[in-house]
Amino acid sequence: MRLRIPFATTALVAGLLSAAQASADTIDLTMYYPVSVGGALTDVIDNLVNEFESEHPEISVEAIYAGNYDDTRVRTMSAIESGDTPQLSVMFSIDLYELIEQDAIVAFDDLVETDEERDWLNSFYPGLMENGQLDGKTYGIPFQRSTIVLFWNKEAFEAAGLDPETPPENWQEMADMAATIREASNGEQWGVMVPSTGYPYWMFQAFAFQNGHRLMSEDGTEVYFDDPAAVEALEYWVSLATEHNAMPDGTIEWGTLRQNFIEQSTAMMWHTTGNLTAVRNEAGFDFGVAMLPMNTQRGSPTGGGNFYVFKDASEEEQRAAMTFIRWMTAPERAADWSIETGYMGVSPAAYETDALREYVESFPPAAVARDQLEHGTAELSTYQGGRIRRTLDNAVQAALTGQMEPEAALSQAQREADAILRRYAR
Repeated sequence: MRLRIPFATTALVAGLLSAAQASADTIDLTMYYPVSVGGALTDVIDNLVNEFESEHPEISVEAIYAGNYDDTRVRTMSAIESGDTPQLSVMFSIDLYELIEQDAIVAFDDLVETDEERDWLNSFYPGLMENGQLDGKTYGIPFQRSTIVLFWNKEAFEAAGLDPETPPENWQEMADMAATIREASNGEQWGVMVPSTGYPYWMFQAFAFQNGHRLMSEDGTEVYFDDPAAVEALEYWVSLATEHNAMPDGTIEWGTLRQNFIEQSTAMMWHTTGNLTAVRNEAGFDFGVAMLPMNTQRGSPTGGGNFYVFKDASEEEQRAAMTFIRWMTAPERAADWSIETGYMGVSPAAYETDALREYVESFPPAAVARDQLEHGTAELSTYQGGRIRRTLDNAVQAALTGQMEPEAALSQAQREADAILRRYAR
């Protein structure tokens, strides 16, 4: 006896088999992603992932939002140690040495196969590639990248009798302008705030570089925290509160500083360009964005996150991760990303797109971080990077809170760092 199967049932079975086959053919990628950096970015990333998957139905990407950069590093390394390695991640650009020491990542030079892919690998701003390269190979692809910029409240400047269109060009001008604003507001508004939690080493590196000093060697094996130029830089930072009464004493919170600026508690702030779009959307006053003031030279360290691909992924997964990373960093996407967030377009081609060119014309602050790359330096990155940065963070905060004099604090940090890095000496 021959069974008759209704057409609807046949169609359903065929559909299920087709879906099962499609699922079996899909390459599944897991990506850890930091979100506690200049605002909630999950919606932007989710939309990008959805758009990618619609164009590449053979690849599925699960974005796992892992907290700040340090949280993301810890969660990623824990996943690797437990055998549940993700295929790719956006992590601190300065995590490079730790990831290489753990033999966790693969060089993109070993993944690219075509001339087109090699051209892509060479398409990014050289200043953003410094923290992603070692010994002639590229391990990190820039994506969520930034420099520190100066935000200023033009209305507060005008109220204090300052030219609202002229931000400070140098350290002395910043101290003087900030003190003038504090006095003109009868103590109701601070002149300037520089965050000293979260990433105090990053802000200090900017001060040191503006004073003509680089804090580390190019091979990540030495640091120079107690150099006289570094001491002078920390003394200036401390003086903004103790001598000029232009900045609150003690520490200033990274996570709430943007809100302090928006609420006009401070007339100037140093912060990541990744806050640019949020400030533009939320500030109820006219503001400007400028390169950081100089002492002996202009300068800011670069910052932010790079894409990495992990060694434990299969060759097929690594190729799929490459496809996703190339898609995410294409000029059109990099332009949209910059407009949506305030982070930099990571390649010159991004700023040549109609979208970003028109945006910069209508909103010139969007070009400040890019232009500052000319005066940029690689972010502090060494072997045992987390421990090294912690020694410097502690020194900076000890000086700002009055627990130690800047020279003593940096000398202690140097001794601790030397002990940590001794086994890496070349």
